[in-house]
Amino acid sequence: MKTTNYRLQTELENLTPAKKEWFKNYLKELLESDKPYYVKTDYIALSFLELDNKINYLAEEIKQLGAIRKRLQEAKALALEITAQTLKEYGIDRMEGTVVSSITVIPSKKRLKEHLFIKDPNKIMELGYVTFSVDEKALKEALHTQEGMQELDAFVELSVEEEYIPERLKINKKRNQSQ
Repeated sequence: MKTTNYRLQTELENLTPAKKEWFKNYLKELLESDKPYYVKTDYIALSFLELDNKINYLAEEIKQLGAIRKRLQEAKALALEITAQTLKEYGIDRMEGTVVSSITVIPSKKRLKEHLFIKDPNKIMELGYVTFSVDEKALKEALHTQEGMQELDAFVELSVEEEYIPERLKINKKRNQSQ
């Protein structure tokens, strides 16, 4: 394990466009020094390799933090659902607090999700539902009308999926009184 940073490594890590000339002069001093060429080579290369190590280490840490963040978000969502269900079992739909304004049970609901399958894109575009490709937004709007449904029925299939959103807890924070 490396415990010290090379000066060149530190300079590399803090390099900005404003320090470009200074860094160039530092490299010139290094190259013109009395040290053997292989020492200079190792010094420069090891400084860059250490910078690569730090970049890779940080990339791995970011990846791990992303995984932890996702796990915590999933755990929080599950805990909010379970807490809401438990409060509901006790007949509680809202509780007042002193630090927070209140906690509220948001009832479950269902959301419809439409899936559009275009059988004949060319025919759809001939009918005027086009941007540079089929205009799906306009198609969906047209399919919700009687005329549009009759016109498009032979060329389009519309399926609707029902998504269940369970009840969950909402935490209502107190508002700042100075605002």
